[in-house]
Amino acid sequence: MDHDEAEGGGGDALRASMVGPLFEDPAGFDRAGLAGRLRALAEENVLIGGSSWKYEGWLGQVYSRERYLARGRFSPRLFQSECLSEYAETFPTVCGDFAFYQFPTVEFWRKLFGQTPSHFQFAFKVPEQITCKVFPAHPRYGSQGGKGNPAFLDAGALQEMFLRPLLPHRGQTGVLIFEFGAFGQRSFAAADEFLARLDPFLAALPPEFRYAVEIRNPDFLTADYFSCLRSRRVAHVYSAWSRMPELGRQMAIPGSSTADFLVCRALLRRGRMYENAVAAFSPYTEVRDPNPEARESMRVLIGRAREEKKFLFLFVNNRLEGNAPLTILSLVDP
Repeated sequence: MDHDEAEGGGGDALRASMVGPLFEDPAGFDRAGLAGRLRALAEENVLIGGSSWKYEGWLGQVYSRERYLARGRFSPRLFQSECLSEYAETFPTVCGDFAFYQFPTVEFWRKLFGQTPSHFQFAFKVPEQITCKVFPAHPRYGSQGGKGNPAFLDAGALQEMFLRPLLPHRGQTGVLIFEFGAFGQRSFAAADEFLARLDPFLAALPPEFRYAVEIRNPDFLTADYFSCLRSRRVAHVYSAWSRMPELGRQMAIPGSSTADFLVCRALLRRGRMYENAVAAFSPYTEVRDPNPEARESMRVLIGRAREEKKFLFLFVNNRLEGNAPLTILSLVDP
């Protein structure tokens, strides 16, 4: 399950359930054509993929059902364990949201990277044990719920528990993303308080990886925030999210490009709650609510990366429109 996910704003989420499959027919999905276009862009260091990959709704598009048969029947277990290899036949990159919930073991990393070719690039969200200031009062957190996190922005803990096991695979690790949920006033009253904690943390990070920061407090998008990231060569994540400005508005902010690479995560329509998107779009077989504005912003970002010869990591979530492969296909269609 993805973590892209918490609470969004209210609004128009449920209207998506009334929208039909439109003109994009999953049965006619041009997988070979998409793979070819993505491969050509990857040669220019423009890497486009999904936000996670284990979706049975993509069968007949990205995935071939016959590859996951056991005793003549489709095996969800086989699919979950092996579909990454087939995913990598079409896409050059993926965002591993699962890492937000755990510190993976050395053996886990070995098996994961072993399923993809050497040129395939992963992005990983850094575990919430590093980015969560106060654990939510939720059963998942047990006795930690509602309590402050002593490991918040602890560079030593990050290096020992996450970066060190990942180091042998740094050649396939395109970028590590620090996703910060929306902070309340009691956590940080203003962006400056957040930056006072963030800056020394970023300064202490080892240079072997690329890093990016994703925030969900619109008022934190200040000149000082972008300056902080730029001074540490860390990218701001252009994030389409419930309460964040639309992608185009973020891209238009002076100085918002803070590193020699770009990162974008197209997650949700502004004003839509994650839970409503899941209810309206599952099982993610088709585009149900096209978002022309987000699509155009992503096309502009692709063009900008190519023109400026910058690496771009662009990840599209099913919850943006209903089906990430079809959204991505719309971005690269000639």
